[in-house]
Amino acid sequence: MKRFARFQRLHTLPRTAALGALALLAAATLAACHGDDDDNGGGPPSNSLPSFVSGSVSSQTYDGQSDDLLTAGLGKTGLASATAPSIANPAAPTAAELRRLAIYSNYRALVDMSANGGYGRFWGPNIDLNGNDTLGEGKIAGKEYIAYADDGSGTQNVSLLVQIPASFNPDQPCIVTATSSGSRGVYGAISAAGEWGLKRGCAVAYTDKGSGNGAHELATNRVTLIDGTLANADLAGTRAIFKANASAQALSSFNSAFPNRYAYKHAHSQQNPEKDWGKNTLQAIQFAYWALNDMFGPVSGSTHQVRYGKGSITTIAASVSNGGGASLAAAEQDTDGWITAVVVGEPQINLNLPSQVSVRQGGAPVGSFGRPLADYMTLANLLQPCAALAPAAAGAPYLTTLPVATTTAIRTARCATLAASGLISGGNTVAQANDALNQLHQAGYETDSDKLHAPMWDSQAVPAVAVTYADAYMKASVLDNLCDFSFGTTSAAGAAGVTPIVSPMLTIFGNGNGVPPTNGINLVYNSGTAGAADHRLATPDASYAGAACLRALWTNGNATMVGNVNAIRVNANLRGKPAIIVQGRADALVPINHASRPYLGANQVAEGNKSQLSLYEITNGQHFDAFLSVAGFDTRFIPVHYYNIQALDLMWNHLKNNAPLPPSQVVRTVARGGTAGAAPALTTANLPPIATDPGANAITVSGGVVNVPN
Repeated sequence: MKRFARFQRLHTLPRTAALGALALLAAATLAACHGDDDDNGGGPPSNSLPSFVSGSVSSQTYDGQSDDLLTAGLGKTGLASATAPSIANPAAPTAAELRRLAIYSNYRALVDMSANGGYGRFWGPNIDLNGNDTLGEGKIAGKEYIAYADDGSGTQNVSLLVQIPASFNPDQPCIVTATSSGSRGVYGAISAAGEWGLKRGCAVAYTDKGSGNGAHELATNRVTLIDGTLANADLAGTRAIFKANASAQALSSFNSAFPNRYAYKHAHSQQNPEKDWGKNTLQAIQFAYWALNDMFGPVSGSTHQVRYGKGSITTIAASVSNGGGASLAAAEQDTDGWITAVVVGEPQINLNLPSQVSVRQGGAPVGSFGRPLADYMTLANLLQPCAALAPAAAGAPYLTTLPVATTTAIRTARCATLAASGLISGGNTVAQANDALNQLHQAGYETDSDKLHAPMWDSQAVPAVAVTYADAYMKASVLDNLCDFSFGTTSAAGAAGVTPIVSPMLTIFGNGNGVPPTNGINLVYNSGTAGAADHRLATPDASYAGAACLRALWTNGNATMVGNVNAIRVNANLRGKPAIIVQGRADALVPINHASRPYLGANQVAEGNKSQLSLYEITNGQHFDAFLSVAGFDTRFIPVHYYNIQALDLMWNHLKNNAPLPPSQVVRTVARGGTAGAAPALTTANLPPIATDPGANAITVSGGVVNVPN
């Protein structure tokens, strides 16, 4: 009768609270049934570490004053400073100093920190959940757990980290995931999702998803450990985040031929880590459950017991870019009910595309849709330098340290080589550039992205991703120098092989992003005109032959690459979970026609009427909010992060109060305009809300056909 009365009371609770209570009741009942097995006298089972956790678990409590979860003690002011936190002994940074540097650099890497942007006014440690400036420096006290997930080999070593704020309410538990974006380390989504979760009083489950910022300095044989400190690779053994899989003799020969090179985990682990990003996100959630039971579970003798059973905690899988794709993959793989809902931004996702899916904009078919990253990134890497000279791309923001004359010469030479190779047509440079740009349009890049092709390539975002992912999909060793590319230090003039004055390894955990160029390690083309050099300067046409080689791996149907790309594809079946995707229409790194739009169509095919997915497409939105502090970005583009926050708020209201999610729509923002580099302050006039009734701005999907208004 007591259980029946408890069940009756569930009907008075909001939907997700009732589901959580049911899960707790089920966990308690299950524990009672198995009490004899756990030797707890019929009580809850013991809180055992998940089997995938390898080695020891470290934990640290932060007081919220000298140090904290969100800002590492820097506060809102310290994060805003253009000066990175100092290191007392630069030759031997401590783990605490590296953690502080990692939080500082990763926070700033994903959001607009500019004076007239949204930091400190629309988001930031000082902004409360109602959007008001009430939290001061915004430091958040709490406890942090960190450990590796591994398969027993000691070669995967996926970093898992859980932050539990002091404000966590054990009677109303929640978890937010913050899987790293890009190839960043474990703090790689702290501003994208971690901040929102911590302010909600939720535990935040982080993972570097097995691609994060693990480096091996081959010349010195040093590697990074889980806390960022360094060790000799041989002595580190299975404690290394990553070390190259090569014999001492092979490395010695390689170092002689290619001095001062670096192996990177995402590129050179030979494990195609992307195939496990969904699993890693689910592991982070399970590790968070363990940590919460460790803190709040009842104690029997010296043993913590399970308070939170599987599925009993409201859990939002959230992150951006690669972390967003990982969250979607996790939700698709979640057959056990760990994830309650999904909110992601600009997800990098590769689809098994149903034949019914198509994408239309303004009633007309888009040029292409649903291509995998291996296809569109290698194409962009070939064509973007030339397309940047098209009149439609004129006035693009300048995002390179190279002189204008050098950049122009590179672009012109790339056009000429493309034309000579028969890949573009045109009797002069302008005609060739127009054709290159038109080919990008035909390949699914929006015209909204025209002025972004120059900065995406000049900043080396596209070349670095093209090389890293080709290495990953080919399961290449660092010894392979795939397509004659490697990662190494270079001189001021671009020559490779120079011994660094200060090793990048000392601060790679804090400053690195996992994909060179980063922290002084650059993308090198080994077959340069005058020897190995920075890929932009190695040949007059910026290492065209290497870029063409990367492209050919896909277009020629290399079996290894195709097989490993197929291994990462997803099916867009979110199993009925409420979900939101936010993406900028002008995204030139992960084009919306190859990501969010076809995913919406494939989800409708997979789930039919059970689908609870909404897509919010943001005009004047592009991939890198951190670039909004750059002249020309500030006047043209708005922060997509603002809508990621709004989407999380909408989902929270849906889960806790049964408020309906707004339908899929185009959100028409207003660019700030003004003078490049001095755009007027961002206001809500630039940022209309996601509409409850989008009217003519509605994105519709029927039978897998996605229709997006112009």
